[in-house]
Amino acid sequence: MYRFLFAQVLSKLDPERAHHLAFDVIRALPATGLGPVIRRWTAPRLDQSVETLGLRFETPFGVAAGFDKDGKGVLGLGLLGFGHVEVGTITAIPQPGNPKPRLFRLIADRAVVNRMGFNNGGADQARRRLERTARVSRRPVLGVNIGKSRVVDVADATADYVRSATLLAPVADYLVVNVSSPNTPGLRGLQELDQLAPLLEAVRAAAGSTPLLVKIAPDLSDAEVDRIAELVVELGLDGVIATNTTISRDGLTTDPAVVEAAGAGGLSGAPLAARSLVVLRRIRAIVPPELCVISVGGVDTAEDVRERLAAGATLVQGYTAFLYRGPLWARHINRGLDRLARTGR
Repeated sequence: MYRFLFAQVLSKLDPERAHHLAFDVIRALPATGLGPVIRRWTAPRLDQSVETLGLRFETPFGVAAGFDKDGKGVLGLGLLGFGHVEVGTITAIPQPGNPKPRLFRLIADRAVVNRMGFNNGGADQARRRLERTARVSRRPVLGVNIGKSRVVDVADATADYVRSATLLAPVADYLVVNVSSPNTPGLRGLQELDQLAPLLEAVRAAAGSTPLLVKIAPDLSDAEVDRIAELVVELGLDGVIATNTTISRDGLTTDPAVVEAAGAGGLSGAPLAARSLVVLRRIRAIVPPELCVISVGGVDTAEDVRERLAAGATLVQGYTAFLYRGPLWARHINRGLDRLARTGR
């Protein structure tokens, strides 16, 4: 049914407009009074829970940052079967993001190019909203992803991140430092170790007891991935998220003219799967077993999730396939993980 709806209707709409229409429905789910019924229908039947970061995740599969930028749909996404929702990226200063259009489908590759630019209402507004969400007893684990405000110079990035962390850590189950989006000028330069180490130390102090992770790009060299993994261990961070979107356009089957028309931005979806898996394995080879490694990038099926878990991921996230699979995607993943567990795969 969704495949037909996507082919005949949604794929013909502007991608950002289609996202907002779907998101409005997701936000409305808790108000229907059908929450318990929906939750039972979408949740795993078998025990797929994961204990990490001092938290219990009902399923290892969650929705990555970028889908719910302001934390408005956490409860609805939980009802759809996601074990955790990472909201954001949230910046200390509200910002509209980049000019539209800024989201593009590459349907032949089951991929998306975005240059959203951290559009969000700011950390103060998110704090007030997430305070209410955090008080709900039956909700998914809540991650908060923070980034640099566009108007803040890179030289002043640490103070900007610290302000967001101070505001948002008290309402987050875990906090993520995003230094890997390609859509904020200068941001990826913060992955250089001489800048990253003091930044993470300052944010960790501001986060207090809230678990802190860092999200990295797939475009780092293997040696850079290794050094960041070593830094995470050295600083005593709680985890790594690998990976963000890529600036590469290698290996795409979409008409080159369509790719060129989409322009600059981060590519996500199926083409990212191979590199994301390589980065995951490199990180897991360095960090201790108890450190949380969240794998994201090109995840589509339950088999993909199982592969990431087998490769050392503690948790797995997805986003782009949501656009192609529809609202029952997390349910399909959870049921698929049940099936794989029963067959011993």
